[in-house]
Amino acid sequence: MNLLEAISDEKLFAGWFRDRRTWDAWSAFIAALFGYPLEDNRLALYRTCTGRQTVPATPFKEAWLVIGRRGGKSFMLALLAVFLACFNNYAPFLAPGEYATILIIAADRRQARIILGYIGGLLRGVPMLARMVSTETKESFELSNRVRIEIATASFRSVRGFAIAACLCDELAFWRSDDSALPDFEVLRAIRPAMLTIPTSVLLCASSPYARRGALYEAFVKHFGKDDAPALVWRAPTLLMNPTVLKDEIDKEYELDPASAAAEYGAEFRTDVEAFVSREAVMACIEPGVRERPSERQWQYVAFVDPSGGSSDSMTCAIAHKEGKTVRLDLVREVKPPFSPETVVEEFSDILRRYRCIRVTGDRYGGEWCREQFRKRNIIYDLAEKPKSDIYRDFLPLVNSGAVDLLDDAKLINQIVGLERRTRAGGRDVIDHGPGGHDDLVNSAAGAVVLAVTKSLQRQPSDIRMEGGIGWNPITYTYKPFHGGN
Repeated sequence: MNLLEAISDEKLFAGWFRDRRTWDAWSAFIAALFGYPLEDNRLALYRTCTGRQTVPATPFKEAWLVIGRRGGKSFMLALLAVFLACFNNYAPFLAPGEYATILIIAADRRQARIILGYIGGLLRGVPMLARMVSTETKESFELSNRVRIEIATASFRSVRGFAIAACLCDELAFWRSDDSALPDFEVLRAIRPAMLTIPTSVLLCASSPYARRGALYEAFVKHFGKDDAPALVWRAPTLLMNPTVLKDEIDKEYELDPASAAAEYGAEFRTDVEAFVSREAVMACIEPGVRERPSERQWQYVAFVDPSGGSSDSMTCAIAHKEGKTVRLDLVREVKPPFSPETVVEEFSDILRRYRCIRVTGDRYGGEWCREQFRKRNIIYDLAEKPKSDIYRDFLPLVNSGAVDLLDDAKLINQIVGLERRTRAGGRDVIDHGPGGHDDLVNSAAGAVVLAVTKSLQRQPSDIRMEGGIGWNPITYTYKPFHGGN
């Protein structure tokens, strides 16, 4: 029995496909994926969504779905997972005690559980399939035919060690970049060797499109519209794949933000988003193995902090100094949530004193709270004169010209490379982290580097006149009253 027959079978999946007309496009995709005959209507949809003219004669081992939001991607991935798990025999390809794995990968486990929820509903809703479930957990189903359906996060570390019969990658255009600047490519590189021992294994990648880069865009450029391409690329807007979505609501989204709506619902890769800086330029600014530089008395240091309330985002601090024409990043610190903000301020203040920093710069987070907490520890908290987008813009030429020495910190590097430049209405460019990403470390690092360039550092610490007639004694690391002078 093939999948289209299973969809029509009342004892299997027909209950979820009562209005078959709304599933025409997905039926055409299934036929193309598995090499089933394509009837006239399905053939027209196939040509529209793939750009191909030749009808496929054999199943594809790899397929890429570039589909608008609410187009039914997650449910279809779940249906394919159940069909591949329950209607195939992988035992001849398995070692004793080994299971064939249907692996579902998403940006995080919460997102992956959405598909797993659909899978559970399909398995439990069909009595003959429910009897195949031998073990069920929050993150997996183990079947009696030596198949395990399991979820994983988008990390090249978490997908090794499996015998993969099928891998379903959900929304890979939005995978997080904290562990890697190229999480989609590195995860796929880790997956493919695990599929070698099962000849019928299949890779299915589905996502709404985003920027014109990454594995999804590369597959689109390489395979879309090419009859001899080994991978199937299926691109379609939301309304084609799911006609039940209200067109009026999508039209409103186009009126609010045409570029975003074209990607979200029109399945068009965005032209208003581009990479901020190349990985090659960043790596050229790094001395391998240098993760921190000690405080040296001949240099004047500046500090920048990215505050946080302690429950969701990290709190970070960076220190830099200018040495001739080069700015050197000396230190970056990150404290991940949950944490006590006051405890972290105390920790950062100790670090600042070690580098003889009597001031630290940061944004307006928390109103007066940050200024007060650092003031209690004899550190003046200055408000940043520029928003972080402008700081990143000033940071870019320093990187591209090699005028900055960064630190060999993988997470910092990935956050720098993960920055994006987006064009807003009115032509203004905004620089920020990508969807699902973070920029806590790079915010502090770029802030410290730019501050080291722009701030006057001619005076010695003992000469600095501070608020309330207080000055810094660099010998004893204490504050002392000034007498005379302005």
